[in-house]
Amino acid sequence: MVLVLSSAFFHASWNALLKRHPNPEVGVVSVISVSVVGGGLWALGMKGQAFPTMLGLAWALGAGLCESIYLASLSRALKQAPLGLAYTVSRGGAMLLVWPVSVLWLGESVSLWMVSGAVLLGVGLVVMNLSRPAGPAATGVAWAALAAVCISGYHLAYKLALAEGAQPPALFATGLLVALPVLVLERVRKLGWATLRREALVRPGLVVFTGIICTLSFALLLSALGSSGAGAVLTLRNTSIAFALALAALQGERLERRQLTGAALVAVGAVLLGVPG
Repeated sequence: MVLVLSSAFFHASWNALLKRHPNPEVGVVSVISVSVVGGGLWALGMKGQAFPTMLGLAWALGAGLCESIYLASLSRALKQAPLGLAYTVSRGGAMLLVWPVSVLWLGESVSLWMVSGAVLLGVGLVVMNLSRPAGPAATGVAWAALAAVCISGYHLAYKLALAEGAQPPALFATGLLVALPVLVLERVRKLGWATLRREALVRPGLVVFTGIICTLSFALLLSALGSSGAGAVLTLRNTSIAFALALAALQGERLERRQLTGAALVAVGAVLLGVPG
């Protein structure tokens, strides 16, 4: 529980820190570069076979592809929408997508708590977006929705890779090594190499600190997944929604009462989804 709650706090924190970067679309490249170094250092202490099966490696590569799209869409969402809104849509939407896949594909049991949680979570997301955001915020919410799809994808890929015996350090490092080049190519195509190179060096202290926090978040998550039930871990980690809202408030963001109500429903629904049958 300590590992997962710490991971949730660090995950919300690195998103909040990325939001403070002058250009989050470029800042995410620098942050993930730092995390790649951190993942490599973590993997140095690994003992035994990284991927006992080829299927485990395949799932790790799939997680990396999902992460590359997630990181690109997340940075755009944070650039155009408030942190509290973007984070709740992305994390809550991911839980709503992971749940039916886990039940129908992975054979997880269904309980009244899980059904109630899914309903609450869905209602919460609807309530948050009853009044469609205008301008950049609307585009930001759309990017957050795409991030939700990718979050569900890499969580499921991580779970399946760990089930094949993959070691958490190798899984983390492989995922980021796949994601970073894809992210760089996408950014170069969109912004140009000169802009990327120039703005990637902005706020180096913030970038390094954010990268360390990001690494800690994923390292703690994968360590917990390796020794605990995936459903309980992923559910507890969604306490990051509450952390993100608190951090957004500290940054001066003010969500409407309707959006706060929706976020509360999302958080409660995420917890109920993890109650065992």
